[in-house]
Amino acid sequence: MSSMPDAAAMAEDRFSDAADRDWSREALARLTADAARTGETNLLKLNIFSSSGVDIYLKDESTHPTGSLKHRLAHSLFVYGICNGWIREGTTVVESSSGSTAVSEAYFARLLGLSYVAVVPKSTSLSKVRLIEQFGGVCHLVGDGRHPTAVAAEIAQRPNHHFIDQFTYAERATDWRNGLGAIILEQLGHERYPTPEWVVLGAGTGGTSASIGRYIRFRGVPTRLAVVDPEGSAYFDGWKHSGCAVGRGSRIEGIGRPTVEPSFIGSVVDRMMRVPDAASIATMRWLDEEAGITAGGSTGTNVWGCLRLAAEMVSAGRSGSIVSLICDSGRRYANTYYDDDWLAQEGIDISGVQDDLHALLAHDKHSV
Repeated sequence: MSSMPDAAAMAEDRFSDAADRDWSREALARLTADAARTGETNLLKLNIFSSSGVDIYLKDESTHPTGSLKHRLAHSLFVYGICNGWIREGTTVVESSSGSTAVSEAYFARLLGLSYVAVVPKSTSLSKVRLIEQFGGVCHLVGDGRHPTAVAAEIAQRPNHHFIDQFTYAERATDWRNGLGAIILEQLGHERYPTPEWVVLGAGTGGTSASIGRYIRFRGVPTRLAVVDPEGSAYFDGWKHSGCAVGRGSRIEGIGRPTVEPSFIGSVVDRMMRVPDAASIATMRWLDEEAGITAGGSTGTNVWGCLRLAAEMVSAGRSGSIVSLICDSGRRYANTYYDDDWLAQEGIDISGVQDDLHALLAHDKHSV
């Protein structure tokens, strides 16, 4: 009996491969068209410290179609998965996420006609579950006894399933040479300090800080990268001690992790600051009151870092610009960070930080 492959089977294999490539080309074209439709996000300027020679800018990532910075990450992860041959026609995409990443990935899965499963803790708020479901995703709830990432990896072992795994692939999927760092420097091009002294970011997966940190070095500019880390997160200790660290996790959604994730590249970070939850939430509310920007807790963390660095620059007699991000809208947190009863239940007292922020603003106004 001949061991030569059957000619019909070979033809079928070639046909399947051609169909795969046709679908991949169409999928990538849809992703490109979506990016072109939605356009670039705005760079907003805060009216504080400018009279003292320091300009603070916030890039408003809340205006993406899925309402957060994670829209960029989800787009990159889908492109990466398609180009690697991991995501194909009929693939069910699986992720471990209870937040903005799952919302954005569900959006792109629907755009490509794919099924999407988000593995989330049972404690996930109903509002987030509904957002994921609004974009066609299915939420798989897990109890405290099981880690969502392990469950997602198990589900992805099923035929035609793929674990997109944001925490492993964020830094390698992101196009750092033509990504957010390049866009920020281009948008600053006509400002009085076009090359920022600092870029301030929180770390969730670590992908954004890795991307911008690499780009800063690639361009050879003197800009430094500061990562602000909420209390309970492992990133600060992991960076400080150049190794692994374990935390309890973070109450500031979207940033901070109980362990140092593979996508966090500490070697591109120039400075890290640990930010108390009270400071993140008080600054988030201050931003709403003083600048009319209703943002989430991670944005509060970012802005607290910006204000601290700006105050240091003014004290040292230095001028320049500082750039950070509005990560998502505060509308998602009406029942948590903007709710005084929730803060009391969590034991978070923001009054002291609020007083400090109002004093800072008053001092800046008097220095004009």
